[in-house]
Amino acid sequence: MWRVPRQLCAHLLRGSKLSDAWNRPAAFMSTLLINQAQYAWLKELGLREENEGVYNGSWGGRGEVITTYCPANNEPIARVRQASVADYEETVKKAREAWRIWAEVPAPKRGEVVRQIGDALREKIQVLGSLVSLEMGKILVEGVGEVQEYVDICDYAVGLSRMIGGPILPSERPGHALIEQWNPVGLVGIITAFNFPVAVYGWNNAIAMICGNVCLWKGAPTTSLISVAVTKIIAKVLEDNKLPGAICSLTCGGADIGTAMAKDERVNLLSFTGSTQVGKQVALMVQERFGRSLLELGGNNAIIAFEDADLSLVVPSALFAAVGTAGQRCTTARRLFLHESIHDEVVNRLKKAYAQIRVGNPWDSNVLYGPLHTKQSVSMFLGAVEEAKKEGGTVVYGGKVMDRPGNYVEPTIVTGLAHDASIAHTETFAPILYVFKFKSEEEVFAWNNEVKQGLSSSIFTKDLGRIFRWLGPKGSDCGIVNVNIPTSGAEIGGAFGGEKHTGGGRESGSDAWKQYMRRSTC
Repeated sequence: MWRVPRQLCAHLLRGSKLSDAWNRPAAFMSTLLINQAQYAWLKELGLREENEGVYNGSWGGRGEVITTYCPANNEPIARVRQASVADYEETVKKAREAWRIWAEVPAPKRGEVVRQIGDALREKIQVLGSLVSLEMGKILVEGVGEVQEYVDICDYAVGLSRMIGGPILPSERPGHALIEQWNPVGLVGIITAFNFPVAVYGWNNAIAMICGNVCLWKGAPTTSLISVAVTKIIAKVLEDNKLPGAICSLTCGGADIGTAMAKDERVNLLSFTGSTQVGKQVALMVQERFGRSLLELGGNNAIIAFEDADLSLVVPSALFAAVGTAGQRCTTARRLFLHESIHDEVVNRLKKAYAQIRVGNPWDSNVLYGPLHTKQSVSMFLGAVEEAKKEGGTVVYGGKVMDRPGNYVEPTIVTGLAHDASIAHTETFAPILYVFKFKSEEEVFAWNNEVKQGLSSSIFTKDLGRIFRWLGPKGSDCGIVNVNIPTSGAEIGGAFGGEKHTGGGRESGSDAWKQYMRRSTC
């Protein structure tokens, strides 16, 4: 989901061992991190000890006060007062009122406002990226890169604001024409996950706005500070343009707010990013009211390397796709299918590469691997490793929790499982790579498609015929079908999303804008 600088793949293969010394942050201080001198930059984003988690033109919040934590040391960063049900009701009403104004603004002028949002994000890209690194746990270059994704989609949306529209078609009636008219759906609810707390909102928000919609955002509770900081940046742009702040509303909260959004008929489209399990519940609640949903759910992504693959591409690609963001991307490579003739060599090369990954504070620019997001994620990692062993797998690298503060686990490689082992068909949001041998193209294409999810996939080969078979109807059934690059690293110009239990939704580029509008034929 984040575009990969080429040099990062190279850096992943160089540096110190997993056991290298680590300069611990102030992990045992009793005060909030925001009050410590080294984190004073948080206040540049308008953050305080306790932050209001509701925005609808003004800031407030009458719900529960929660504390967010730094995954690198499990120390508290700051507090956020979440939305109550009453806050939610008030915010929806104000958002609907704001839509009446926003929908009247010409699309190119809406694009100009989105351009200004992109520029405002550019000005804060380093400090906001640092917050992503601190609160989510991904390495700094990824945190900054995620903010860049929001900037890029704003740039894309500016041009799109002058291009959206439908065709004029021939009519059967003499002297008539058929016109396809596109109008905004109204209020777009956006529920985002912890792993991409800026970019996914941006993909939805920028496109929804130029289409003439207003947005109501509920981010993950564990990344609430990021939601507040981003909304403060957007709110300033809206204020400068004398527009209602409720055009981009925020309600920080838990399952109660998410459920309210899913059941609310006033929410014309609900975009949900998260697990397949929760996504199914959301889809049912939205469908119960015949509403619209845009689902971006789980992925169980595979890389396939054939006997003619360039191993100098396969190894860094598999490494980056498997351990980037500590295995917490929806596009993370979780299965690696290797032709039997190259299996042992690739596994050995991967083990050597894994041993060189630099681990430490995610906001340290020299670090390439950070922590899992929560303690619960560590428990899920350990459970998956044990289950893999029970099902016949062999841990050839990693498999343990690292002896350091925070939620660090060893990036892990497991071999020897059957291709249809239940653990290999289960998405575990952790850096575990299951490696399999295969003999033929036909069987490995089938193995790629046999999981319930259908997000991303990739093959490494020099055979042009095989490449086109991979892209064709009997090839990969995923929404992202790559060739000689990793499963991760989607670009904004294309529509992002997957099939089957991944949900079928599409965000970002291409014609994804159509999901944020309704069509009429005149």
